[in-house]
Amino acid sequence: MPLLRTRRQLRRLLLPVATLLLIAALTWLALQQLQQRNLQREAEQARAQLRLHGNALQAVVERYRVLPAVLALDPDIRALLAQAAHSPAQAGQISRKLEQVNGAAATSTLTLLDRDGMALAASNWRIPKASNVGNNYHFRPYFQQAMQDGRATFYAEGVTTAVPGYFLSEAVRDAAGRPIGVVVVKLLLRPLEQTWAIGEDTVFATDGNGVVFLSSRPQWRYRVLAPLPANTREQLARTRQYGQVPRQPLPYRSTGALANGVQRARIADTGDVIWISHPLPLQNWSLHLLRPTHGALAAARIGAAAVAATLAVLALLVYVVWQRRRLARLRERSRQELERLVKHHAQELRTAHDGLVQAAHSADYGESPSLQHLPQGVCVVDAQLNLVAWNRRYIELFRFAPGFIKVGRPIADVFRYNARRGLLGPGPIEAAIERRLNHLRSGKPHMHERERGDGSVIEIRGNPLPDGGFVTSYADITAYKNAARDLRSLADTLSRRIDERTHDLALAKREAEDANQSKTRLVAAAVHDLLQPLNAARMFVSALRLRLPDADARAIADSVDNALAAQDGILNSLLDISRLESGALQTRISDFAVGPLLAALAHEFGVLASAQGLRLRFVGSHCVVRSDPALLRRILQNFLSNAIRYTGSGRILLGCRRDGALLRIEVHDTGSGIAEARQREVFEEFHRLDNAVNSERGAGLGLAIVDRIARLLGHRIGLRSTLGHGSCFSVSVPLGAARLPLAVPAALAAGEDMASDSLLRGCRVWCVDDDTRVSLATRLLLERWGCLVLVAGGVDQALAAASPDSIPDVLLLDVRLGPITGPELFPRLVERWGRAPAVIVYTAEQDPALRELATRNGWGLLSKQARSSALRSLLTHLRQRAT
Repeated sequence: MPLLRTRRQLRRLLLPVATLLLIAALTWLALQQLQQRNLQREAEQARAQLRLHGNALQAVVERYRVLPAVLALDPDIRALLAQAAHSPAQAGQISRKLEQVNGAAATSTLTLLDRDGMALAASNWRIPKASNVGNNYHFRPYFQQAMQDGRATFYAEGVTTAVPGYFLSEAVRDAAGRPIGVVVVKLLLRPLEQTWAIGEDTVFATDGNGVVFLSSRPQWRYRVLAPLPANTREQLARTRQYGQVPRQPLPYRSTGALANGVQRARIADTGDVIWISHPLPLQNWSLHLLRPTHGALAAARIGAAAVAATLAVLALLVYVVWQRRRLARLRERSRQELERLVKHHAQELRTAHDGLVQAAHSADYGESPSLQHLPQGVCVVDAQLNLVAWNRRYIELFRFAPGFIKVGRPIADVFRYNARRGLLGPGPIEAAIERRLNHLRSGKPHMHERERGDGSVIEIRGNPLPDGGFVTSYADITAYKNAARDLRSLADTLSRRIDERTHDLALAKREAEDANQSKTRLVAAAVHDLLQPLNAARMFVSALRLRLPDADARAIADSVDNALAAQDGILNSLLDISRLESGALQTRISDFAVGPLLAALAHEFGVLASAQGLRLRFVGSHCVVRSDPALLRRILQNFLSNAIRYTGSGRILLGCRRDGALLRIEVHDTGSGIAEARQREVFEEFHRLDNAVNSERGAGLGLAIVDRIARLLGHRIGLRSTLGHGSCFSVSVPLGAARLPLAVPAALAAGEDMASDSLLRGCRVWCVDDDTRVSLATRLLLERWGCLVLVAGGVDQALAAASPDSIPDVLLLDVRLGPITGPELFPRLVERWGRAPAVIVYTAEQDPALRELATRNGWGLLSKQARSSALRSLLTHLRQRAT
């Protein structure tokens, strides 16, 4: 028995252990997949960023590539070099000309070398200690190669100034085509390092020998990726390209490879990074970008935690259902067993009763042989209530004295004999005897049980005989009673265990729901914390863009802003998935005209479609639908963004069709289409098609969110697609009660680049945010628009500065401010100001309750992920309303 009990306990432990191992294995697999996908997505973004840096570097070089060739054709320069003896006056004249050209072209240095490599003139001739004039550069490769091949390029430290630069040289030829000198243009590339240093990425450039000569980390300059061969070191020493010969290796260790030639490495002072390389074949250089992986890995861990929590909840639910069914089966089995025993016993009693009556009818006088086979004790009396027959079992049950039971003895004597031994129970003896005699005289069947003093239970059954008389049987049912008592005890125990297990399962279910809620709060908090620095970065980029005079630089800033916006979208999609799974996303169903919503979407995405060379056509509708306007807009936004992303050329159509009591809103495109086998996959998380026409492939969450929102609203999502011809995504929405359409307020058209006479000039603004980066970025942006930023800080700064004479026109208020929230801080500020200003709740939170609070108090509400133009429009609207 102990061994059997131990085996049962081991079997009970095996299932939860196996479940935990399965959850751990699936979580580990999900973590690996999420890490791989996040790292690959980071690598794609890093590759695009590196390509921009490479284009910027090439643009700087190409801008000055023709300058030495133009100067080589200058007649004055050719005349000076053609003379056998060079006049100082003529050389000075050429130096001044080179100085003027250098000032106009904004290069570093222009130098003219004769056929022996001697510098005759230079643009820095006025700087005594740094002038190139009089120095011999015959050993430089850019001179030797230009004299031989006509032109050359070379990156090196300056011999005179020790300032590194990129040298472009062109041979000057006489009338016969012979080289008589070289014009050298030196470009400074170090300023590019300042743009590379923005952000967490590390960018550096290496030459053909693997020597780092440009880097966003100055301490990495002139380090090598691998040890240099002896002949290379001799060449670098001879040309003095980098001053001292580089020997110190770059502190990195390769840790693996991703797809498309992307490497992972561990840097001593950075940690784990993605290593992207981009060749520059014209210069025989390579441009490298190192991007830390901690953001991608953190997002993967959050996703894996969500997967683990979901699997744990599912496992607990399965366990609850299994336990309930198991306990129900045990209860049903116990009930059936009890009923079977009762029926079996009743059948045995009925069979015994019938046999007893038959045997008694044919019994002989005295101890009858025909009654000996019966298990019960039996006695038979005649019509005068005298004993006529009995069996051995009757004598044994009552332990009668030998010779006491005999034919003709009145049954009353037997009752009295038993009463003296206490077998008739308590009470007057004669009354008990008379009661039993009356049963026999009445000739009616009877049955009752009697528990004796020793604990045994006797079942007594009496039945009349056809020709008069009475037969009575006495059966010992103690064992049956004990079995029934044990079954009842078992049933009670099972019922109690079922109640206890039900209680435990209810607790487990509540704990699982709490864990799911905790997971949702964890994801929301993590996304909020990740969005804070991203929002600050977007405002910094917006403020920086307004100060960039160059269109190329502004284009780079726009690319950075688009990349940050894409990251915002991914994080918000993860947050939406978590809310939809936990049921935290509330719906606001109402009847509204669908036409204005479709018109706004057509205008918004028409600009994006035009930028991709597509044409978006919109067919209006006057129908009224019943849905949640915000969630329906989210569905259509995903349809339109996917159509633009996966359509290379052609057009996109947004329109509606009636379908009985439904309105089917459709988005058609002329893209590459989706294979029928993959049409179900596109609605799953992290499933993306590989035929996107631009680099922004998305995170694979858009249609997963569409599917969940549609199920939440009870809408039907449709997909028709033909491979090679395009797709049609649709959502079927119930038609609402017809009513007059509401006018749609026109949005304030505000671009990023506004005129200097801003409507916000002089507007007094407070920005209360405990994130210093967001506060600084907001201050820069507001001051650019002409606002007076009185306070930009957290709770302590706001309370210290609040006074009746410092009340702002508009208060930008964050929600999470450490120990208190923004709405809790606001009454304390109003108490010190004396009146309430206009308020904009400027936050990354997506809580519907926050929107209700803002609506109830008449506050503006704006997401930190919104573009700066939206903030400017809302500020202008509040300023005009106040005046």
